[in-house]
Amino acid sequence: MRSHDVAAAGRTLALGARPWLMGIVNASPDSFSDAGAYPDLDARVGLARELLAAGADILDVGGESGITLRPAVAVGEEIERVAPLVARLAGELGAVVSVDTYKPAVAEAAIAAGAAIVN
Repeated sequence: MRSHDVAAAGRTLALGARPWLMGIVNASPDSFSDAGAYPDLDARVGLARELLAAGADILDVGGESGITLRPAVAVGEEIERVAPLVARLAGELGAVVSVDTYKPAVAEAAIAAGAAIVN
């Protein structure tokens, strides 16, 4: 299989050479996948540590629920959810972080906080 190198957060990810594992860290209280099991910043950072220890290469942070028919989260609120978490994951844990958002202002804030990938 042909490999494509992608630089992210000071690392080179050789896409295609092997699977890259992405751990999901939700920053929304109503996440469909964890039902709010990680209610605060410290709990989410703890989950991220576990995901990295289990082999995650990238941590994906989302601040808005994927549950359909929910009202959109205001941009400012989503930034408040995402940016501090991204900062801790990228800074404290040294993780490659992606942000899951469709809002340009949230993506910009996440990148400023240390995200290397916008999903």
